[in-house]
Amino acid sequence: MSRVILGCVDSTARARSRTAGGNLPAEVTSFVGRRREITLTKRLLADSRIVTLTGPGGIGKSRLALRVATNMRRSFRDKVWLVELGDLDDPDLLAATVVDQLNIPESSGGTELDDLVGYFRERETLLVLDNCEHLVEACARLVDTLVSSCPGVRVLATSRQSLGTAGESTLVVPPLQGPDPEQLPAPEAYEQYASVRLFAERARAVVPEFEVTPDNAPVLMRLCQRLDGNPLAIELAVVRLRSLSPEQLEERLHERYELLSAGRRGAPRRQQSLRALIDWSYELCTEQDRRAWARLSVFAGSFDLEAAEYVLGEATQGNTATLIHSLVDKSILLRESGEGPSRYRLSHALREYGLEKLSAAGERAETEIRHHRWYASMVERFSAEWLGDDQVGWVRRLRAEQANLRAALHLASAPDRVNAEPEGALRLAMGLGRYWQLRGLHAEARHWLDRTLALTATEHARGHRALALAMSAWFTLLHGDVSGARRSLDTALTTLGNEHAPLERAHLTQVYGMAALFDRDTESAPRLLENALNVFRNHRDPQGELFALIGLGLARALGGHGRAGTDLLDEALAITTGRGELYWRSWTLWALGYLKILSGEPERADSALKEALTLQRRLGNLLAIAFTMDTMAWAAHDLGNHKRAAYLFGAAGGAWESAGSTPNLYTAFAGQHRDHLLATKRELGDEDYNDAFDRGYRWSSETALNYALDIKQRGRGSNRDNVHPMPLTNREHEIARLVAQGRTNKEIADLLVIALRTVEGHVQHILTKLDFTSRAQIAGWVAGQQSEQS
Repeated sequence: MSRVILGCVDSTARARSRTAGGNLPAEVTSFVGRRREITLTKRLLADSRIVTLTGPGGIGKSRLALRVATNMRRSFRDKVWLVELGDLDDPDLLAATVVDQLNIPESSGGTELDDLVGYFRERETLLVLDNCEHLVEACARLVDTLVSSCPGVRVLATSRQSLGTAGESTLVVPPLQGPDPEQLPAPEAYEQYASVRLFAERARAVVPEFEVTPDNAPVLMRLCQRLDGNPLAIELAVVRLRSLSPEQLEERLHERYELLSAGRRGAPRRQQSLRALIDWSYELCTEQDRRAWARLSVFAGSFDLEAAEYVLGEATQGNTATLIHSLVDKSILLRESGEGPSRYRLSHALREYGLEKLSAAGERAETEIRHHRWYASMVERFSAEWLGDDQVGWVRRLRAEQANLRAALHLASAPDRVNAEPEGALRLAMGLGRYWQLRGLHAEARHWLDRTLALTATEHARGHRALALAMSAWFTLLHGDVSGARRSLDTALTTLGNEHAPLERAHLTQVYGMAALFDRDTESAPRLLENALNVFRNHRDPQGELFALIGLGLARALGGHGRAGTDLLDEALAITTGRGELYWRSWTLWALGYLKILSGEPERADSALKEALTLQRRLGNLLAIAFTMDTMAWAAHDLGNHKRAAYLFGAAGGAWESAGSTPNLYTAFAGQHRDHLLATKRELGDEDYNDAFDRGYRWSSETALNYALDIKQRGRGSNRDNVHPMPLTNREHEIARLVAQGRTNKEIADLLVIALRTVEGHVQHILTKLDFTSRAQIAGWVAGQQSEQS
C-alpha cells in the first residue's frame, strides 16, 4: 500500500538503476608505480570487507585508494563512492558529512546513521573514506555499523593508523621504490624505480626543458633515496628545480637532513624526512610567506582572495594578491580551477604544519577569531541581501564555503576553547537557516541549532534563543514531526517569559500556524498566520511577511475561501517581483499552481508550476522541486495526459527521495497526491503505469527536470543517440538487458550458465561499442531502445 500512497515502489531496487557511476574525481596528474600495492589492495578487498591503507603523511595513501577504487568500479553493481574527511573536525558530524557528500536523502525520522544504513542496506558498493586519522574512533563506529548492517558494502579507508574494527585488514603503504645509494645502477636504468620516474615526470612539469641525462640520473636516484621515496616529499623538492640544479638540490637537502634528523625523536625516519623537508620549505619562504602560511592554515576548505586578505590582516602589508601568488608558486598553496574567482587551499600536511607554527607563535586564537568574524560577516550579508536579485550567487558562495562555515561554527561553539563565542555561534547558525533548507540539510541545521542553544546562557539573549528554537521547530516540522515542533515552540515561549518581544512572538506564532496547516487544522492555521502577518507588516519584516502571506494564502483557500487565498498569493508575487528574488517567488508560484489544480484549472496550474520549477532549478531548492514536480503530475492527469502523469510521479518519487522527504509531510497534500496517483493508475492499468513510473524514477535529476519543463535534450540521452554504428550481438543485447535490471556479473553468469569471465568480456565489449563508461549508461540505453519500440 505504501507504494500506492507514496509513489515510490521498491525504492531501493530502483535507486540502483538511478544512481550515477560513483563520484570519484578524475586524475589530473599521472599515476606512477604502485602495481604491487594495487594488486595487494584488490586481493585484500576480495577477502575482507574493511581494508585500511596506513602510512605517514604524504606517502600516497589517498592516490593509491583512488586508483584501486577506479580500477574496481565495474566490480560493484552500485559503483564506488568517495567521502573526503580531511576538512571535517567534528566527529559528531561524520554521518551527516557522508550523507551530504553522497547526496543521500534524509529520512523523516531517525539519525543520519539510520539514513546511511537504510540507503546501503540493499546496495553492492565500495565506500572509500579518505583521511580518517583525526576521526578514527568515529570512523570505526560508522564502518562497523555499516558493514554489520549492509552485507553488500565494502570499505576502503586511508588513515595514519588502523581503525581497529573487527574484520579489518590493513596495508602499510610503503615508500616508492628507489635504488640503493651504495650500489647505483647504470644511469639508463633509472626508469625501473618508481620514485625516480615520479621525480622526472614532475620535474618536466615544473621545468619543461628538464631532461634526465647520464650526468644527472645518479643525482636523481640519490635524491629520491634521501627523500625516502615519499611522493609528497618528492613533489615539494621538485619545485626547487626552478631555482636550483639537481646537484645543488642534493647538497642543500643533505645539509638540511643532517641538521634536523634528530628533530622528532621516536618518529619513523621517513616521517623525520618529510618533516625536515617541510621545515626546509618553510625556512626558504620569506618572513611574510611564513606568517601567511601559518595564518591561512585556519581555513578548513578552500578560500578566496578576499577571505585571505581579512584573515591575514597586517601580514600582507596591503599586497595579498602578490603574497598568495608567492605561496602558489612555491607549491604551498594549491589553486583550484573552476568558474568564478580563483580559490586556494593548503594540503592537509601543510595545513597541519601551519597550525603548529601558528600555535607556537601564540597567534592561533586571534587568527581563528578573525576567521569566525569573516564568516559571521558573510552570513550577515547573506541574510541582509537574501531578498534581492543575487540569490543564485549566494547559494554558490555558501556551497563553496561550507567547510569553513562548519569550522567557524565548531570553533565558536567549543566550550573548551578560549576563543569560543557561543552567542556569536548561535547567530551564525540562525543566519544559515535558509541555506540549510535549500540544500535539504535539515538534520545538520538542527544539530548546530541545538548545539549552540545548549551553550548559550538562558538568562541572556532571550529573543535570539526564542528565534533559534522557532527555527529548530521549523526544521523539525520539515522532518514531519509536528508534535516535536510544537514542543520546541512551547520551550521558546517559556524562554521569552514576560518580555514584550512582539517580533519574536510573531515568528513563533507563524511556525505554530504552519504546524496547524501541516496538520490540516484549517481553523487555527488562518488565525495564527494572520496574527503573525500583521506584526511582520507593522515591523516591516519582509522575510516574515512573505512566509506568512504564502502560508495564509494556502490556509484561506483550503478553508473554503479560494478568492481570498489567491489574492494573498498575488500580493506575495508582486512583492517578490519588485525585489527580483527567486526563492519566495518560486514557492508562491507553486502555491498558485496547487490551488489552480484544486479549482479545476489544470492548464493555468501547469503554466505556474513550470515557472516555479524553472526558478527552483536555478536555486537547487530540493524540497520545492519535489512539491512542484509532484503537483505537475496532477495537472498532467487532469489534462488527460496519463502517461506523462505517470512519468512525473516517478520523477517526483526520486525528487522526494533527494530532498529527504515524502508527500506525507503535508496532510492535505498527501491526500490529493494519493487520489491523483490512484486515478492515473486506473486510467493506464497497473503494467503501463508501473513501467512509466519506473522509468521516471530512474531518470537523473537533470533528465527529470528537462522532461517536466518540456525541454528537449541533446546528446547521449536523446533517442537518436540510442542508435549506435557498432550494433550489439544477440548475446550482448541479452546481457545488456540483464545489466539494466541491476544484476551483477555473477548473477548474469549463473542465470545464463556461462563463465563469469565470459560475462565480464561481454560487458566490456558492450561498453566499448556504445562508448559508455558505466553500467548505469547501459541501463539508460536499454530503456531508450525499449521506449522507441513501444
